[in-house]
Amino acid sequence: MPFPPVRGQGGHSGKDTLAPLLLAVGVMLLQQALSYLATLVFPVAMPALAAALGIGTAYAGLYTGLVFCVSSLGQVSCGGLIIRHGALRMSQVSLALLGAGLMLGAAGEVWLFVLSALVIGMGNSISTPASSHLLARYAPQRYAPLVFSVKQTGVPVGGMLAGAGVPLLLVAFDREGPFLVFGLVCWALAIAVQPLRRAFDGDRDPRHRLSLAAIGATLRTVWGDPSLRGYAYAMFCFVGLQAIFGAFFVSYLSDGMGYTLTAAGGVFAAAQGIAIAARIAWGWIGSRWIDPRHVLGGLGLAMAAASLAMAAIGSGASWWVVLAVAVAYSATAVGWHGLLLAEVARRAPAGRIGPITGGVVAFGGAGMMTYPLLHALLLQATGAYGWGFAAGALPAAVVGWHLLRGPGGMGRR
Repeated sequence: MPFPPVRGQGGHSGKDTLAPLLLAVGVMLLQQALSYLATLVFPVAMPALAAALGIGTAYAGLYTGLVFCVSSLGQVSCGGLIIRHGALRMSQVSLALLGAGLMLGAAGEVWLFVLSALVIGMGNSISTPASSHLLARYAPQRYAPLVFSVKQTGVPVGGMLAGAGVPLLLVAFDREGPFLVFGLVCWALAIAVQPLRRAFDGDRDPRHRLSLAAIGATLRTVWGDPSLRGYAYAMFCFVGLQAIFGAFFVSYLSDGMGYTLTAAGGVFAAAQGIAIAARIAWGWIGSRWIDPRHVLGGLGLAMAAASLAMAAIGSGASWWVVLAVAVAYSATAVGWHGLLLAEVARRAPAGRIGPITGGVVAFGGAGMMTYPLLHALLLQATGAYGWGFAAGALPAAVVGWHLLRGPGGMGRR
C-alpha cells in the first residue's frame, strides 16, 4: 500500500496526504485505546478481584504504579527502536506485549498479576512515542494540535471500553473474562495492521545504532529546553491525576460509596465518553484561537478544581453530583494530551520526534507511577479515597499557573 512521500516535520496540507493521514490517525487511535484499556482492566475489576483473591483495593494503586514505573523506563529508551524498526512495527510490538500481559492476568494468581503489570508496562511505553513519530510525518503543522487530540481520544475510548466492558465480561465469563477477551483483541489488531507496514515505516533506518548514550542525550535535550522542560513538568502532574482516576474511581464508588460494580463502571464510562469530545474541542481551540500552552495552563487550573471536588464527593453526594464531578474531571485531567504532544512534536529537533516525545512522556510515566502509589498509601493510612485526589490538586494548579504566565497568546495563528 504505497503512499506519497512525506517531506519534513509537519507533513503536507494537500489532498495527496489526506488519505494516509486519516488512516494513520485511525490506526494510532485504536492502538492508543487498547494501550490505555490494558492498564485499566485490573483496576476496574479490582472490587471483584479483591473479593475473589482476598486482597485490598489499595492493590490497584500498587499495580498501576508498577505498570507505569516500567512504562516510564521504556518511554525514555524506545526512541532508537522506533527510528530503527519504524513506528508501526513498534506499535505491533506494543500490542503483542499488551496482549501477553493481559493473558498473564487471566490466570488469576496474585504473583502473576505482578508479572502482568511488568509486561503491560513495557507494551504501554511504546504506544505514545510511536504514534507521535508517525503522525508528525503527515499532520499539517497548523492543525497538529487537533490531529494529535483526535488521535489521543483513544485514551478515553479505552476508558469507556474498560468501564463498560470489564464489568459485563466479569458477569459473563468470571474474573478471567476481561483479560482473555481484551488480550485477544490486542493481538488481533497487531496482526491486522501488518499490510500497512511498508508504507508507514518507509522512514525507518535499519542502520540506526542503539546506545545507552542516546537515552542521556534525549533527557539532556528535554531538560535543556525551557519549553520542553515545562511540558515535562505538566506531563508528570497532569498524567498523575489521570492515573488515580483510572486506578481508584471505580473502587471509590463501589467500595467507598456503595455503588454496584456495574453502576460504578457506567459512571466511569460516561465520564470517559465526555473526554472524547473535550479532547477534540481543546485541540480545535489550540489550533485556531488560543496558544496551546495557554489552553494547557487553563486546563491545569480546571483539573485541580475538579480534583478537589472529587475529594469532596465521598461525603454523601447525590448520583448527579458524582456524575458531574466525574465528567469535569475527565474533560480536564483526561482531555489535554493531544495539545501537549503536538507542542512537543513542534519543539523536537527534526528526525527525533519519537525519542523526544518518549523523553517527555517518561515524566508522565513517573507521574502515573508516583500518584497511584501515594494514593494507595493515603488510602491505607486513612481508609478514605478523597485524600489522594486532594493531594494531586496543588501540583496541577502550580503547573497550570506557570503555563499561563509563559510565552504565547491569543490569535498567534
